[in-house]
Amino acid sequence: MASRPAFDAAATQREFMANLYVRRGLTLVRGEGVELVSDTGERYLDLASNYGVNILGYSHPGLEAALIAQLRALPTLHCSFASDVRAQASAELARRVNPADPGLVYWCNSGAEAVEAALKFAAMATGKRRFVACRGAYHGKTLGALSATWGAKYREPFEPLLWEFAHVEYGDPAALEAVAADIVCLGKGLAGGIPVGATVVTRAVGERLERGAHSSTFGGNPLALAGVRFILATLDAAVLEHVAATGEAFLAALRSVAHDLVAGARGRGLMLGLVVSDRRDDILRGLQKRKVLAVPAGSHVVRFLPPYTIESSHIERAVAALGGALRGM
Repeated sequence: MASRPAFDAAATQREFMANLYVRRGLTLVRGEGVELVSDTGERYLDLASNYGVNILGYSHPGLEAALIAQLRALPTLHCSFASDVRAQASAELARRVNPADPGLVYWCNSGAEAVEAALKFAAMATGKRRFVACRGAYHGKTLGALSATWGAKYREPFEPLLWEFAHVEYGDPAALEAVAADIVCLGKGLAGGIPVGATVVTRAVGERLERGAHSSTFGGNPLALAGVRFILATLDAAVLEHVAATGEAFLAALRSVAHDLVAGARGRGLMLGLVVSDRRDDILRGLQKRKVLAVPAGSHVVRFLPPYTIESSHIERAVAALGGALRGM
């Protein structure tokens, strides 16, 4: 039987943290591979990756080594100074986003910050203040990103928001494959778990940006960019092939789940969702009870965002837990 920890982290967090998050009723103390370990020593299969952040799982030796080396050398440095790791990360990301015509990178600390920067850059480059976003899309909760976000429950308490946004239905995603974007926003797992965001613009857009119009004290810190460099070097063709193959297998397994509550499954790569007609949160709790962690999406989707390092045995474990959770409904 697992021993009870002397310190109640959950109770202390409830007492001293703002009440802005769902409480999962679970205290986690460390990560190993694709698993998280609780304060009582129980191991959980992490199919959430902290909302898509820990894409190589936990305790990855190469990522740890890169971060520790940079932490010892120089973890933070304002962008008004030159940095070898920042210069290299900027060049590598710009070339990865558009190999034929690398653009310019603005570094920040999260995806929402990257969206905020993109909105300002677009306004500065075009002189326009009207934007188009998609229905169902989520871009963040800072005011600019929130203005682009579709969910009324997020927007309405703070309206009127910024500028003018029209929300339209998604078109044909395949038609975007050959499009060269003027501005690209990145975040989540770009540094393998270290907070980072990036907004990459074409040089034509970059020429319209005025010095001092946007900046970040911590954006582009060398510690985060050491993580970025490691991730970019690691995500080679073999890794991406593994992600594609494993994602197809996971999606097929989800589509094989038969239950009255299950309406289907969808996804791309290792971003997957099980669509349910009802009791989504009960299913999430049932998975957690069976030592598998997933997260919600929208109002009727159980979302799986596993590390890119998962194997077929982890998929089998997840589907078995899902079956048990559904039978318990």
